[in-house]
Amino acid sequence: MKGEVSYDAAAEVEVDVLDSDLPEADAPEAVAPDGMGCHAPAEQMAAQARASGNGAVLDQFAKDYPQGPHDRPESMCPAFGSLRVGLRMRRVATVLSGSACCVYGLTFVSHFYGARRSVGYVPFNSETLVTGKLFEDIRDSVHEMADPERYDAIVVTNLCVPTASGVPLRLLPKEINGVRIIGIDVPGFGIPTHAEAKDVLAGAMLNYARQEVAAGPVPAPKAGRSDRPTVTLLGEMFPADPMMIGAMLAPMGLAAGPVVPTREWREMYAALDCGAVAAIHPFYSAAVREFEAAGRPIVGSAPVGVDGTHDWLAAIGDAMGVNPAQVAAAQNAFIPAIKGALAANPIKGRITLSGYEGSELIVARLLIESGADVAYVGTACAASRWSQADREWLEARGVAVKFRASLADDLAAADGLDPDLVIGTTPVVQHAKQKGTPSLYFTNLISARPLMGPAGAGSLGEVVNAAIAGKERMDKMRDFFEGVGEGDTAGIWEGSPNLRPDFRAAHQKKLDKAARAAKAQEMI
Repeated sequence: MKGEVSYDAAAEVEVDVLDSDLPEADAPEAVAPDGMGCHAPAEQMAAQARASGNGAVLDQFAKDYPQGPHDRPESMCPAFGSLRVGLRMRRVATVLSGSACCVYGLTFVSHFYGARRSVGYVPFNSETLVTGKLFEDIRDSVHEMADPERYDAIVVTNLCVPTASGVPLRLLPKEINGVRIIGIDVPGFGIPTHAEAKDVLAGAMLNYARQEVAAGPVPAPKAGRSDRPTVTLLGEMFPADPMMIGAMLAPMGLAAGPVVPTREWREMYAALDCGAVAAIHPFYSAAVREFEAAGRPIVGSAPVGVDGTHDWLAAIGDAMGVNPAQVAAAQNAFIPAIKGALAANPIKGRITLSGYEGSELIVARLLIESGADVAYVGTACAASRWSQADREWLEARGVAVKFRASLADDLAAADGLDPDLVIGTTPVVQHAKQKGTPSLYFTNLISARPLMGPAGAGSLGEVVNAAIAGKERMDKMRDFFEGVGEGDTAGIWEGSPNLRPDFRAAHQKKLDKAARAAKAQEMI
């Protein structure tokens, strides 16, 4: 092609192109691979899992984490959530069972996010998968690893393929040499987000710890037991937030308990030994089930902003049987400071907000009380009774709230509501910046800040206002890169891009045929 630079004779090789006019009956059938590939449709994987005896697991997932409009997670692989929980715990080892490509990706992103320990992996092939040898290999691995001098627990996680094939982690020993063995299934076709996969492991650990407590005395936390009734905090949060919550609870004669997911095993016992549980992140269904089984009341929402703090302290006081005068003392001690922090850090501008952490609604409440016009809130997590109060508060102020929001929902809001700032996930932020709209990544720049009490009231103003003020810079960047192309034509070309629509059409035909074959298989 004129203007195209070549370095060898590869472009001169004859390429056989599929004749798209061939009747489909003449097209060769694809050879079915051994076993179930992790690339298979979600419905097919789920059907295989049920046929392999994992129907009860999928039924529980469907109850705990209701699916949305999309059948596959639109965040990173869900298993990253449970993997991260295990890797952040002291004296806990993690073993993955899944396709090598999945394990590589999960370990890579885990170390990217700061993991400083190894991840165990039990490899398999079609033979070991279908003959049951994989389970034996997993059992041998945990026996080899179970050193009580090093570990309190070993977590074994089935990824998509072993779950679909019915690898029975429930048959692993519950304990080896005093080391707890916890097996969980975390398939992408059953758990919608990696945030909810955190709940899978947290719930499994709480269940184990609750049974230990029922069986007899257990070790006290290293820091000892609190001399005041405690409130367990459910959901990962900025490290300063539990301390701020503890300060707000002190006038009520209460203390902040452990944060679940915990950082070590003994904290599980302390988390269960509480007066109430604060569902700061409202999607922890499995963990809530364990706390309710232990007889602990659950309180939704969070102490964010003026209204949120006032109502949350009242709800905690009611759940813990605190004297109303003490509740009022706590409210009077902190609400004026929150009002002052909000007034000192006003936010002006229209914002759309979306994410997959589970804290999107309480962040939106804080932004609104700071003066922002929040037009849309989308969360990849499902609605629950613990998020109902936040939803009602937002909708009463004209905010469109979308649970199980898809990427398409978030992009439509960013395009159609004319925001001054878009807060969202990576693809949403990328889309907004390409249009010249200021944007911030929710996970790293918003949720990684204090949100509770007076400390949270002023934490968002600076970063949000700075981003909105960068509109002129965004316009200059958009104008500078105008004309470089996008998609197939992205970049700067000396000649015309070498497009091959015939290849694309032929490949699309294969995809369409595979989809029809999968649909026909479902009907059999």
